[in-house]
Amino acid sequence: METPTIAQAAALIAARAISPVELVEHCLSRIEALDGALHSFVTVTPERALEDARAAERRMMAGTLRGKLDGIPIAHKDIYCTRGIATTAHSRLLAGWVPDEDAYTVELLAQAGTSMLGKLATHEFALGGPSFDLPWPPARNPWNTDHFTSGSSSGPAAAIAGGLVLGCTGSDTGGSIREPAALCGVAGLKPTYGLCSRRGILPLAFSLDHPGPMAWTVEDCALLLQEMAAYDAGDLSSVDQPASDFSIGLGRDVQGLRIGVVPRWHAIDCPISPAVQEGFDAALAVWHDQGAEIVDLTMPSLFDYQAVCVVIMICEAYALHEPWMRSRLDEYGELFRDRILMGGLISSTDYLQALRRRRELCVMMAKITAEVDVIATPGAPREAARIDSISKWGFLASTGFAKPFNVTGWPAICVCSGFGEGGLPVSVQIAAKPFEESLLLRVASAFENGTDFRARRPTFPHSKKLLALA
Repeated sequence: METPTIAQAAALIAARAISPVELVEHCLSRIEALDGALHSFVTVTPERALEDARAAERRMMAGTLRGKLDGIPIAHKDIYCTRGIATTAHSRLLAGWVPDEDAYTVELLAQAGTSMLGKLATHEFALGGPSFDLPWPPARNPWNTDHFTSGSSSGPAAAIAGGLVLGCTGSDTGGSIREPAALCGVAGLKPTYGLCSRRGILPLAFSLDHPGPMAWTVEDCALLLQEMAAYDAGDLSSVDQPASDFSIGLGRDVQGLRIGVVPRWHAIDCPISPAVQEGFDAALAVWHDQGAEIVDLTMPSLFDYQAVCVVIMICEAYALHEPWMRSRLDEYGELFRDRILMGGLISSTDYLQALRRRRELCVMMAKITAEVDVIATPGAPREAARIDSISKWGFLASTGFAKPFNVTGWPAICVCSGFGEGGLPVSVQIAAKPFEESLLLRVASAFENGTDFRARRPTFPHSKKLLALA
């Protein structure tokens, strides 16, 4: 069988048309057949997954399912702490480290009845990648394994696109959920800062880190977010929000909404490929045909957000890693080490000026967007590059469209908007105002449901072994 979406699998489980054990066995067979090429997993936990699935099967048979995630196979980015299971951050420094507690979001998803397949590849400590000098190789793009996944949620994006899992956790500090989603053709949601707890997730930059879900569809992201979003008194950044139904707008069109676009961002600051332009134009056309008004906005340059985000991220990451860098520097991979060492050369004045400018950018974005409901941008500027062509300093030179929403803390999602050169995916990004995830998901699903892109899955030579198993 083909890997179902979370929503499809939940309906089948509720109808007793498929067993959670069968679902896990399906995913494990795909991992065995395909992950030798994708390298999306750092650790596979078949015993834990089957144990979880058998418990879900018993609830299914007893009519006591916990909800739509009960029996759904998922995996966690390997910066999410997992009790009794190694958490490495894809780094030699943490090889073999086994936490005593789960991250709060891991605990919530376990309580919802999910089956945990294991831990997924990341860039080292969520920044250093793609690295070839670490104990585990970097993840590969399922649409063409010679190409990059982006990062740092590289393993989650590859595992979802390859059909190895139904859903994943990711994290996003400067685009680390949305950019892999864009290049791998999946859905990746960065929620509002503070909506999902950061407790038990290894940090990169505490004031920019956002945990969030990744899946094949917008609807699946909504289902995962429903369980991940909860107030946590143990996380000082956690916001005590009234409970929301994140699926409430799914299936609705966007009639009457006003969608803002920033022409200078993709025309001047960060030029996009023809396929990305075609996908972006198609998204605007779908929303316009459904009755939305498209409104041009004038925003600060992407380079302003880029500078602010990079200075804050590098300084905060260096502050976290400085003790280890003083005593264990040679255990880091080259890319992470060299990128983070820059933080020791940035003055406190520069950091404080970045914080000041960040506040100005937040105020300006709120004011400029007062009369629109959401903002739409391209996802990634172009199709995935070859994995061996990525520069150590590329994250400094390339602006992209993700960082404005890390700087402001706004929720944003990337969804597939078509396919470009070599059949590689392209993407559109939608951002909404803080804590308006339900509206964001409505707009994203209105586009996704108006296309047939979710019917197309990647194929590559290694899939022949899987077909023999099916």
